[in-house]
Amino acid sequence: MSTSMTSAAGGYRRIPIAAFGLSLGLFFVITYLLCIIGYLVAPGLPIAHNMLNMLLPGFELLTLPSFFLGLGESFGFAWYIALVFGPLYNAVAARIG
Repeated sequence: MSTSMTSAAGGYRRIPIAAFGLSLGLFFVITYLLCIIGYLVAPGLPIAHNMLNMLLPGFELLTLPSFFLGLGESFGFAWYIALVFGPLYNAVAARIG
């Protein structure tokens, strides 16, 4: 697997799954950390922090085990998206050309 987008015979650019998974995983982890930091710094803001409970199964706000669970789930869901979307995109782009 290449770490840069490669041109295929049809002229489209393939998404490298490993680079896509890592970058999306880091994006989700950074976003998760910003949400937690935002809650700790300004818990009174009218932001729906309970959305984390809905999006991350088993997550409870402000418990240490739950913090690490949310971190792992964020990274894992990003890899799920990369492993499903990347090959789908590459297959459709190859067919459409």
